[in-house]
Amino acid sequence: MPSESERIGGENLRIDDLWFSYGGKLSIYEGLNLDVRPGEFLGVIGPSGCGKTTLLNLLAGFYEPEEGAVTLRGQPIKPEDPHLGYVFQQPTLFPWLSAIENVEFGLRMQGMGEAERRERAQHYFNLVGLMGFEDYLIVRLSGGMQQRVNLARALAMEPTLLLMDEPFGALDAITRETMNDELLRIWDTLGQTVLFITHDIDEAIYLSDRICVLSRPPGGIFRMLDSELPRPRHGPTTRTGERFWGYKKSLINDIAEVTAQRPTSEEEIALLKRRKKIEESD
Repeated sequence: MPSESERIGGENLRIDDLWFSYGGKLSIYEGLNLDVRPGEFLGVIGPSGCGKTTLLNLLAGFYEPEEGAVTLRGQPIKPEDPHLGYVFQQPTLFPWLSAIENVEFGLRMQGMGEAERRERAQHYFNLVGLMGFEDYLIVRLSGGMQQRVNLARALAMEPTLLLMDEPFGALDAITRETMNDELLRIWDTLGQTVLFITHDIDEAIYLSDRICVLSRPPGGIFRMLDSELPRPRHGPTTRTGERFWGYKKSLINDIAEVTAQRPTSEEEIALLKRRKKIEESD
């Protein structure tokens, strides 16, 4: 277990020429390439239907690409990879277990001894700011506190890659901003590679080193924005700065362009593919 001064660190995540479709009909990605740097915080945004959650499921190994590869540390990624952590949109917690027992759950499944797993679970429980709520059942915790438990459970596995699928989307605005600050504090402490899916442009800008804007299927990356916002970031100071607003204006325009993109239906996609083949043959 890392001490307060130790960092877990992150690993390089690569996507090489990835192709994926649902049932061989609706293409989501065709030749997607992405290189996520070790220890980087990468935000991914785009309108509904552009394949954000599909991308995370591919990165987690829940879906198999039809072509191409997803690798972590140069090895094909698998759902059971101990270096991989996943935080879902909704807290996926066991209501019959206490908060600290939920954090211990993955460690218990790994066969870790009781004393060691309690020590590690307590470390991450404290890190997410829940000290004193160890014995509370999940139903007694607020939505924000439940998501903290969810995050602590993922962190307790000490992954080098953390995949986060809109983890704060269901929270109210004030709690969400608080969780943003908490996440940055934890990330700065531990140093994992983080890929963070969100619909919220402000959240993406505030958290990320780079922001990936996805196109509509069958697309890929519409734009990759490098952020020059200084770290550490501080709530109102960062969010009201001129550079922040410049990024926000640019990304709003990007999302508007992506939203206006066509085709979106299977028939339109098939027509686009036929036209593309004709153009290539010419």
